[in-house]
Amino acid sequence: MTTVKPTENKEQLFPAEIRAEIDTWIAKYPEGWQQSAVMAALRIVQDDNGGYLTEELMDKVAAYLDMPPIAVYEVATFYSMYEREKVGKHKVCVCTNVSCMINGSDKLVDHMEKKLGIKLGQTTEDGRFTLKEVECLGACGGAPMFQIGNKYYENLTPELVDSILDGLE
Repeated sequence: MTTVKPTENKEQLFPAEIRAEIDTWIAKYPEGWQQSAVMAALRIVQDDNGGYLTEELMDKVAAYLDMPPIAVYEVATFYSMYEREKVGKHKVCVCTNVSCMINGSDKLVDHMEKKLGIKLGQTTEDGRFTLKEVECLGACGGAPMFQIGNKYYENLTPELVDSILDGLE
């Protein structure tokens, strides 16, 4: 485990623009409740690091928010939006929960695994795509669906999936 001393100058933990973005989230909570910004801080740091978190980055988040590193690890390992290993340029988060499953997400997963030549949880050799199974993304009315980046794609068919994936740079 990498440790960051709590007394370390917080300005040295992250570049100014990252600190400013995290501080914007900290300001949304009452004084002394900066730990409430942990999810946003992890997202910000993950995005800045090419889509994944390292132990060192999680330790820095813990130090910045004055919280035990284990508390940050618990958040980062519980929620599916955080990655602890490098992912592809396009992380395709496929919902396979009840509504999507009933509406054919299993067929879409099979289709994408064949198209991309990878299984769920893997990344293509060229680093373009990571295929990830996730729990409900809250778009049950548009099932089956997936998320790429911050965008939801709903009412998917194999043809629509091909069009979306082929259209990504």
